[in-house]
Amino acid sequence: MTILPPVEWEQPVFAIQFDQHTAGRGDQGLRGSGGRERGPPAGSTAMNATALGSNSSAKRLLTSSTVMVAGRAGLVTTRRSSLDRRDSYYHLDLAHCAAAFGAAAASLHPALATGEGVAARGSSVLFLCTGNGARSPMAEALLRQRHGARVNVASAGSHPRPALHPNTARVLREEYGIDLGARQPQALAAVTGSFDYVITLCDRIREIPRDHGAAVAMHWSLPDPAAAGATDAESYPTFQRVAREIASRIEYLSL
Repeated sequence: MTILPPVEWEQPVFAIQFDQHTAGRGDQGLRGSGGRERGPPAGSTAMNATALGSNSSAKRLLTSSTVMVAGRAGLVTTRRSSLDRRDSYYHLDLAHCAAAFGAAAASLHPALATGEGVAARGSSVLFLCTGNGARSPMAEALLRQRHGARVNVASAGSHPRPALHPNTARVLREEYGIDLGARQPQALAAVTGSFDYVITLCDRIREIPRDHGAAVAMHWSLPDPAAAGATDAESYPTFQRVAREIASRIEYLSL
């Protein structure tokens, strides 16, 4: 098992940034500039890549070799932005990390074995994607199933589709026992009230300027499963994979 040094959080650097605001919250994903420097979006918090050298005073960028080492260890996956493919998103697989560190701890002493997941303390979450027909309603349903009434959760889209994708209802019903009933996509304007967390799941909507007040903004870069095939049968395996990734992220989402 490869163990990476501790991460320290710094002021924004443009070449690589974390897509989350606070250490321990949200998507533990790195965002790479894909070959050219781009400034971070409004309200984002970035990680100075020197952080991988704990106690190091030198400020140097995170090297591609570090990401490669983490990738070989199965701790990090990489995906190009579906918006323009200029950015790369590096996702830290927390379930894999938890299993690896838990096994290492338990091998030292049974009392060091770690528990699973993170318990919510009561907060509100808004999930956003473009159509509110696949990713964001899946995230809303999975978060509600996990935390129940302890978390107020909603989802919406910048350009809502006329109806949910059939595979959205199918994967939630068959894989997680969730019945969405007559739930329909809704526009962001239809969502009222304030939220503690606003999580975007689509690279396109991430680039749309929005004002969510004091909400903590996070980005989970997920492919659109509806675009994965010409038929519902062809795209269903991608719906399954995306649903599993959302469920894993929710399991380790600290609220």
